[in-house]
Amino acid sequence: MNQNDDWLHAPGMAFRRWQKLDATGAAGRPFSARSIVQHTTMFERFQRFLATRGTDIRHFGEDHFAAFLDDLGGHCRAETSTALRYAKLIDRLCRHLVDVGLRGDNPAAAHARLSSWPRGEPVPIYLDEVADLRLQDALQEWPEGDERGLRNRAAVALLLATGVTSAEIRRARREHVIAERGRWRFLVSAHGARVERLIPVAPFARAVVDAWLHRPRADDDELLFPLLGPAGSLSEETLWRAVRAALDAQGFEGADRSPRVLRNTFARRLLIAGKSNEEVSRLMGLASQRTVVRLRATLMAPGRSLTFSQAP
Repeated sequence: MNQNDDWLHAPGMAFRRWQKLDATGAAGRPFSARSIVQHTTMFERFQRFLATRGTDIRHFGEDHFAAFLDDLGGHCRAETSTALRYAKLIDRLCRHLVDVGLRGDNPAAAHARLSSWPRGEPVPIYLDEVADLRLQDALQEWPEGDERGLRNRAAVALLLATGVTSAEIRRARREHVIAERGRWRFLVSAHGARVERLIPVAPFARAVVDAWLHRPRADDDELLFPLLGPAGSLSEETLWRAVRAALDAQGFEGADRSPRVLRNTFARRLLIAGKSNEEVSRLMGLASQRTVVRLRATLMAPGRSLTFSQAP
């Protein structure tokens, strides 16, 4: 079996090999390990979408790719570069598949050529202090006898309390919630380029998470938030719907209503409490402070009195 056969039978493996050995960026340089992890996640997401449309990377057309970008738009803010990053990646992939004879065309070329990178840094979307406290209060109650409602409420509370990503919370295990002598922490295992980290769990989330952990269970699934039914983890779409429902219930009208809003709110809450950029970035698992710097800038609104130290 030659390497081209892997694109037919094991496309994920073929993609990772291409990224490590052959793929290069616009400047002709190989991609970093962190970029390869990100690209692989993007490729897997694109593959899942194509499977729902009954096609694959060798046969999809421009209509499929346009539909994918439309679907992506439901999860991403319009001013971010997410759609463009996908267009550039799939364009590069299709050019490679054309070169090795596995495709005759490149359906992503027009999107990649006609799109441009956004100017300036996007303004982060978050809950302000009042809205943050209001959502924290709302999470103190949960529906009795509704296991799915309890699961969703606990997941939203933990996202808001720890600032982890949707992917991190979906693969978390029950043992990753550590409660010792009244001190609650959440362990995020190392993955990709991110090292393991231990995050304090804000008090407002503890009651609902504890209720979820100690509910009567008929299974022995060790995932923290499993599917209720067939085996597997809570789906990304279900988690995003739970977050949107929680934000909608508070009257939040931001352009983004995804777990990213809760992650930004967590980071901003820590900055208000006096944490440095470095501390917040570390708790979020970020390699750079860029995101946190943008969030700190939102604290400098005219007329606001700051009482905490301004870490560089």
